[in-house]
Amino acid sequence: MMRLAGLNIVESIDSLRTIPDGKVLINTVNAHSFNIAQKDELFAEALMKGDYLIPDGASIVKACRWLKAKSQPKERIAGWDLFTFEMQRLDGRGKTDDVRYKVMFVGSSESVLKKIKKKAALNYTHLDIITLSPPFRREFSDEDISEIIKAINAANPDLLWIGMTAPKQEKLIYQHWPELDIHCHVGTIGAVFDFYAGTVKRAPKSWQDHSSEWLYRFLTNPRRMWRRYLLGNPLFLWNIFKEKFLG
Repeated sequence: MMRLAGLNIVESIDSLRTIPDGKVLINTVNAHSFNIAQKDELFAEALMKGDYLIPDGASIVKACRWLKAKSQPKERIAGWDLFTFEMQRLDGRGKTDDVRYKVMFVGSSESVLKKIKKKAALNYTHLDIITLSPPFRREFSDEDISEIIKAINAANPDLLWIGMTAPKQEKLIYQHWPELDIHCHVGTIGAVFDFYAGTVKRAPKSWQDHSSEWLYRFLTNPRRMWRRYLLGNPLFLWNIFKEKFLG
């Protein structure tokens, strides 16, 4: 069972600047993924043993304070924050070095990836975008995984984004981390692919600032999100209560 109080969590957006260059795995944790990790041992291991873990939820920040956890994040760092930070940093490096760096997006549909590629060409003029849409299956076959790994290694990107939703994306990369012959930061960012492509609208900033992005996602897509939030939020509170008082 994963315990929040024992996790090493990045404490601020500014702290992202201290992540060294090279092959680095960056995952996110929020109330939903924390709940899943209580029952999925491989997922919990992937989160705990990745190189960096960012608090993608105000609930994680507040729970760390209440638990007097080892890590005390000062703010929520959404997957979107990680995405924009890394993209801007690499694009800025390209401008300074007069080099075109490669960013690879693995996940989602071909239509979403096309939108990402088109938008990134305008937003990040020193980055070349490479995309891969894996088969839409509940579980990948060994052949699927082999093809994904081969494609990533062949591309040899300078930044790699994985967007397949949790826990699928985290477990895939964690299990096959040694097979990835790459030199870059790798971020598992799920819904950010849709946010950036514009196929799913992100909550207005006022909702984000008041820790209500989850409510916006629920209200705009209740059929898909009701279980995650109406059942998941109370479950998260129960899991944190158990950690605090029941050990």
